[in-house]
Amino acid sequence: MKLLVLDGNSIVNRAFYGIKLLTTKDGRFTNAIVGFMNILLKLEAEEKPDEVAVAFDLKAPTFRHKMYSGYKAQRKGMPEELAAQLPVLKELLADLGYKMVTCEGYEADDILGTLAAACAARGDECAIATGDRDSLQLVGPHTRVLLAGTQMGRSVTTVMDEAAVFEKYGVRPRQLIEVKSLMGDASDNIPGVAGVGEKTALALIQDFGSLAGVYENIDDARIKKGVREKLLRDKEQAGMSRTLAEIVCSAPVNAAPGAYKKDAPDAPAAARLLTDLEMYATLDKLRLPAEAGPQQPGFDDAPAVPLVEAAPLPALTGPVYLCAAGDVMLAVQDGAVYSAGLEDEAFLALLANEAAEKRCFDAKPLYRACFAHGLAAQNITFDAKLAAYLLNPAASDYTVARLAAEYGVRPAFSAPWPEAGVLEELCAVLREKCDAEGMGKLLDDIEFPLCEVLASMEHIGILVDRNGIEAFGQELQTALGAELRAIYDEVGYEFNVNSPKQLGKALFEDLGLPTRKKTKSGYSTNAETLESLRDYSPVIGHILQYRTYQKLNSTYVEGLLKVVGADGRIHSTFNQTETRTGRISSGEPNLQNIPVRTELGSRFRKYFIAPQGETLLDADYSQIELRLLAHISGDEAMCEAFRSGADIHRSTAARIYGLPPEQVTPALRSSAKAVNFGIVYGIGAFSLSKDIGVSVKEADAFIKNYFANFPGVKKYLDETVEQGRENGYVTTLYGRRRTLPELASSNFNVRSLGERMAMNTPIQGTAADIIKLAMVRVYRRLKAEGLRARLILQVHDELIVECPAEEKERAAKVLGEEMRGAAELRVPLSADVNSGTTWYAAKG
Repeated sequence: MKLLVLDGNSIVNRAFYGIKLLTTKDGRFTNAIVGFMNILLKLEAEEKPDEVAVAFDLKAPTFRHKMYSGYKAQRKGMPEELAAQLPVLKELLADLGYKMVTCEGYEADDILGTLAAACAARGDECAIATGDRDSLQLVGPHTRVLLAGTQMGRSVTTVMDEAAVFEKYGVRPRQLIEVKSLMGDASDNIPGVAGVGEKTALALIQDFGSLAGVYENIDDARIKKGVREKLLRDKEQAGMSRTLAEIVCSAPVNAAPGAYKKDAPDAPAAARLLTDLEMYATLDKLRLPAEAGPQQPGFDDAPAVPLVEAAPLPALTGPVYLCAAGDVMLAVQDGAVYSAGLEDEAFLALLANEAAEKRCFDAKPLYRACFAHGLAAQNITFDAKLAAYLLNPAASDYTVARLAAEYGVRPAFSAPWPEAGVLEELCAVLREKCDAEGMGKLLDDIEFPLCEVLASMEHIGILVDRNGIEAFGQELQTALGAELRAIYDEVGYEFNVNSPKQLGKALFEDLGLPTRKKTKSGYSTNAETLESLRDYSPVIGHILQYRTYQKLNSTYVEGLLKVVGADGRIHSTFNQTETRTGRISSGEPNLQNIPVRTELGSRFRKYFIAPQGETLLDADYSQIELRLLAHISGDEAMCEAFRSGADIHRSTAARIYGLPPEQVTPALRSSAKAVNFGIVYGIGAFSLSKDIGVSVKEADAFIKNYFANFPGVKKYLDETVEQGRENGYVTTLYGRRRTLPELASSNFNVRSLGERMAMNTPIQGTAADIIKLAMVRVYRRLKAEGLRARLILQVHDELIVECPAEEKERAAKVLGEEMRGAAELRVPLSADVNSGTTWYAAKG
């Protein structure tokens, strides 16, 4: 029999601090619950225990507090964000059938020790999951400690058995009690012997076995005079520390076999709670369906209606509700359900029928299907997926069933596909909520029309020069070989340069370069470490260049060649519901990441080409985020610089340094540019000092001088943070919301991150809204003017149009005018249009 016992308080703390703050739409924190469940479910899957116990501390003092008033006295109270999650977590664990155990006068550690001892006495196995190394003293033949935590939001576990403890500390597990009696424990405020640290304590216990053994051999020559004096001075304190450090293995808790077998879960209650907490990934892991809530009947409670299958679909008019259910497309109207394939002639006819109003969930595939068949989708008036995204941009995904549960929509009828019975009401609820939160116009004017534009761009794609990419790949392979030979020459032998372990040995052991930091697996050889070593050996430059060539070849040469279609074009997928700021992303391939900062990387743009007899037009917003900062803040000095057409960075440097613009040096302009863009992201003195190579004090003075010269910017930043704190969210000029639970955090670093996001989101989010508006305007006007020119690509603030050579002037006029006219600001939007037969040439 195997018992898995969790140190509840320790793991929930690890989860809370290991995962960024998460909240429900109404502001309840959930990150500790999410993290705890991730750890618990992962441990269960790995350990396959017969029983599971979760031990929690009580607020009442324990025997240790009564023995020593200073015990844990320095610890701060639990953050409010975590405290509010504990009772909810316990409710969830109870619903799922887990047994929780507490014991007055004792800590969770003592419960772990007692249950582990009982298992060992029976010859059973016990696995202790905790984030606290105190429990390592419990490791034995029948007991392992699983040091659990989270990294980058994922649960990770380090297994500690007797061999692992000895390898790490050089003592047996029970001897760790003796070690702590000497060195103390700052986290628990156990005093130990003042002046004796871990290294000395381990050496003493390795030599003499125990605290008693140390004092029995106090005159031994292996104990240095200074250490001996400290030991004699604090002998009584060391004895008390040993008692405080030892985990009790006889706490009065139920340790009988079978006591912690899981009860049958209350699945509906657990599903309702997880749905209420918006923990849909956990629902999936537990294989529970999302529940609409206790007041809402589930799908099985809805009145039955026969499924109506029609082929072809009847001629439907009036509102028809459309969504996908796996590979099937559903059309719902007046309680009847019709099914068809996306490519079916009848379904395409419905999409193209101008007389039939369509409200749907996820319109982009519908537009793409029509484009693929030379049709135009008509009279689609609403997309529930886009509405759901606006209402909760932080969601991990959007499905009809989840959203129905999330918004309390009960099925109007049952059908083989649950989506059918909730679709009509879900559309109505999401429409109403979007309007109520001031995002109806954002949906109607920007997001919804944009999905047709993105569908068109995906369908058309962009032509590439496959032969050119392959030739560039050969060039990179040659360069890679040359760099590899140079590395081998410098090191003196061949090895696997891609292996951090082998590279670390070559650099730090064989070449003797100074080590910077070590990881668990050995020497760090990341880019930051290598950059700091450039001046020590020419091999570093070769390694960094090798990595550059390797990434260009694997990510872009090989990556792009894999996705070239039969038509010679790359058809990227544009994601409209992925980012919290409203930015569009792309995938398969990610064209947003095509390198541009280096000459070598920017060459990739030469392989994106116009067809024979056509040209590419490229327009990029100039400094749109700074122009938006000027507009939103209303700072007159910044607005005037943009209105006059001045170089904003030179103008900023002139004001800050008190110089005429013509006396601003390139270095001063560069510093002003760093602070201009840094201010948009809430940059602090420390980060700015690194960016421009000055002291933190100088950078702080620079920022203060900046705000003195641009007081409107300072006022805007302060007011935006305060409004975000009061409302729990910030908005763009077009009403797009981003919730910021970080602003309410009691943790300074988390709160500071929230403040930076509050400053930046209205700027970055508005820039995203404007480029989307520009895309819609360009797309519509090209069609309205009957041009064959087509919008084919968007990358950040840049749009690319492909057009016949004879349309170049007219299409360029449309592109420039519609981008510059997308928003009316206090300062002009700037977007110059360039042309060329390749993206590289058109970029200018």
